[in-house]
Amino acid sequence: MSEMMPEIGGRAPMPIEVEEGKSYWWCACGRSKAQPFCDGSHKGTGFTPLEWKAQAAEKAFFCTCKRSSRQPLCDGSHKRL
Repeated sequence: MSEMMPEIGGRAPMPIEVEEGKSYWWCACGRSKAQPFCDGSHKGTGFTPLEWKAQAAEKAFFCTCKRSSRQPLCDGSHKRL
């Protein structure tokens, strides 16, 4: 794995019911077995998880391909893989 490009953690967004005001730690390296969230698998890489705080109680679609320009949320980038 290149330190500049994360692994692909999945090829479709993950819909998650989020709680208003709660922080979620999104996996940025693609190695986590708990996609789309961090499980510590980034240790030893140049990646760190991204904190995202929910502004409302809703269904959020988290990126798993790690190519989104709206990280941690999906922008459809997985369709080009």
